[in-house]
Amino acid sequence: MVVVVATEAAGAGSASRAEAEWKDPKRYAWLLGLVVPAIPFLAWGLVGLTGLDVFWWLGPVLIFGVFPAFDLLFGEDPTNPPESAMPRLAKDRFYMWANLLFIPIQYASLIVGSALLVRESMSVADRIGFATTIGMIGGIGIAAAHEMGHRREKVEVFLAKVTLAQTGYGHFVVEHNRGHHARVATPEDPATARMGESFYRFLPRTIFGGILSCWRLEKGRLARKGKSPWTPRNNVLQGWLVTAALFGVLAAVFGLELLPYLVLQAVLGFMMLEVVNYLEHYGLLRRKNANGGYERTAPEHSWNSNRVASNVLLYNLQRHSDHHANPGRRYQMLRDFPDAPQLPAGYATMILRAVVPPWWFHVMDKKVLEHYDGDITRCNVHPAKRAKLLARYGAAAR
Repeated sequence: MVVVVATEAAGAGSASRAEAEWKDPKRYAWLLGLVVPAIPFLAWGLVGLTGLDVFWWLGPVLIFGVFPAFDLLFGEDPTNPPESAMPRLAKDRFYMWANLLFIPIQYASLIVGSALLVRESMSVADRIGFATTIGMIGGIGIAAAHEMGHRREKVEVFLAKVTLAQTGYGHFVVEHNRGHHARVATPEDPATARMGESFYRFLPRTIFGGILSCWRLEKGRLARKGKSPWTPRNNVLQGWLVTAALFGVLAAVFGLELLPYLVLQAVLGFMMLEVVNYLEHYGLLRRKNANGGYERTAPEHSWNSNRVASNVLLYNLQRHSDHHANPGRRYQMLRDFPDAPQLPAGYATMILRAVVPPWWFHVMDKKVLEHYDGDITRCNVHPAKRAKLLARYGAAAR
């Protein structure tokens, strides 16, 4: 007995030492996320090197062609940092700077890209391709801004607004933090897609619903302080004014002919955000309590993905289940949970499926039902498709 106890104690001691000595194996891999905002520079360089104008379209080629291949190549990593390492990870400023450095590279790409877009040597098709590349970088930049916007430090929240200015989505900080996180996985949330709802039906609902929601939230906050919403302290107006100032300066420097391409890249950028919103909570539903409120948000209310390549490039955004359960956690600390529903692929691949509704429904409706043990009455079903889906899956109406 003494030997057994001693052996167990020695084993526990070894495990404790191993946890204390744990080092993040992806520590320097997080810097690869800074390659993303440099893609417009890479496109420009490849066009100059090869003379092939097709490289102006490098953004969508990499994001929807190469990145999914990286996901397949590098596979999944469901491992989590040990709890003993969490305080150390939270205090390590390396991760914050790996996130913040996205901004200067993003803005350098936008400014240089704006100068290139007005060159007479570029055709309209080339300009559209390059604006698409720039816009997709702005869309991925929202992932960087998302990480900053959840921090308590005012500087990081301000920098989140700066990052979002390129896509005209400065209001995202208000709506995401105070609206989406409060209503996620409920029919009341405009950013939660319902089972049977296509991305194209979801898109106007989430765009306009999010704008109305964040305005009401900010108007209410200011009213409680006895202030009008028409004030520089309105966080929604701040975000939009930063975009107006940014576009105004760029148009003044490079010419008004730049404006259509700035608008195009902004639209493509925020559509990247909204298609990610579409897949992150599709069909998931929080149950109501006896008092009429919703149960606490848990890992089971967000779709998760442990694809290594995508998570490194997106600041662990795909570990969305832990993010919603613990929104204060920084990206390097997010964990995988056994009860979190898992996407069948990384975000880039799932976006391709989302824009082809029959393909999306074929894959994801089955996944939603599997998550709820075949009980469609537990799913967040689109009202217009409720009768059809209930009939298809043989369930009684709620």
